[in-house]
This record gives sequence, C-alpha cells and structure tokens, in this order.
Amino acid sequence: MSHHESLERVLYIEDEEDIRIVADIALKTIGGLDTRCCASGPEGLAALETFPAQLILLDVMMPGMDGPSVLSEIRNNEQYQNTPVVFITAKVQADEVDQLLSLGANAVISKPFEPMDMAQKLRDIWEDFHRA
Repeated sequence: MSHHESLERVLYIEDEEDIRIVADIALKTIGGLDTRCCASGPEGLAALETFPAQLILLDVMMPGMDGPSVLSEIRNNEQYQNTPVVFITAKVQADEVDQLLSLGANAVISKPFEPMDMAQKLRDIWEDFHRA
C-alpha cells in the first residue's frame, strides 16, 4: 500500500450557481474538504494558480469554455498534468462516458449528485487513482 496524502483540496468548476451552492455544502460542510468553487473555466484555471487543488471536479457543459477545453488546459499545465480530474454531467450514456474518459478524465459523476455521498465518492476516486 503506497502512502499518499489524503484528499483535502478540491476545485469545482461549474457554471450553475445553485449546483455550486449544493456542492459547497456537500464537500465543505458535510465532507470536510477544502473546496473552491468557480463559475467558469477561465476562473477555475486562474484559481489553480493560488489554490493547489488535489482533485478537480469539472462540469462538462458550460458556456464559453466547456469542460473538455478546460481539461486540455489543465493537462497543459505542468503542475496539474497528473492531477485527477472528474467530469460531472447530466448525460451519462456509456459512449459519452467513454468519450470523456478518453479525453483524460479520471472518472465521471452524474448529476444530480447525492450531497451526502459526494465527498466520499471523491475520496474513493482519489484512492483508486493512487492505487492505479
């Protein structure tokens, strides 16, 4: 069993404010994670310069810069090349999930998510990532 730090810092990039509010409660208040929520891809990418996220939760469908575009920017940043990125989307057909994973995401979570389980789900993804 390799020793790695536990998951503490999560960045969530999501354009819908109501979902950001629920996620903030789910991850911060219920889950005890240090969570930064950003409303757009550019805002999220800027936040990474000051907030060293260990895992990035990324909405797929966003106006302007969509999730896949943000992911490619994240992967172009040396500091975050290997940071696990989890897409969150209302569309979870198998072929779409495969497509998202092929872009370099580590997992896909469906919306609406269950707030009580959200932090644990991310911790499980984090553990799987470090076991791989």
